[in-house]
Amino acid sequence: MNPIITVEFGVQCNDTVIKEESISFHSPEELFAFVAPGGGCENIPNDTCEIRMIFLTPEHPNTKNPIADKRATLELGIVFFTGPLSEIMQTVEELIDKAGRNELSDSFLKVIGFNG
Repeated sequence: MNPIITVEFGVQCNDTVIKEESISFHSPEELFAFVAPGGGCENIPNDTCEIRMIFLTPEHPNTKNPIADKRATLELGIVFFTGPLSEIMQTVEELIDKAGRNELSDSFLKVIGFNG
């Protein structure tokens, strides 16, 4: 199974952001497990200054609504969601829902700029 989401972590070095580490997810469920309490997101180093969540192009293009596949970027705190507009919107909608149900780790809430 090919990954559908790649997450890159960057650290600041002088005025340059350096890609530090990369993780691939094969399903949205893997991503949500990562940002949940007890998930790997809690191990993000304090010197991380940028996280890029890159959604890969879907295997089958949306022929009924081509705008759904247009690439876009959404910034929440230090997290940049980049990829097809429909994937970003669907993921963010689910993140909002999970935040409301307390299903996101404190570390992830912090990096997306939610200060409580």
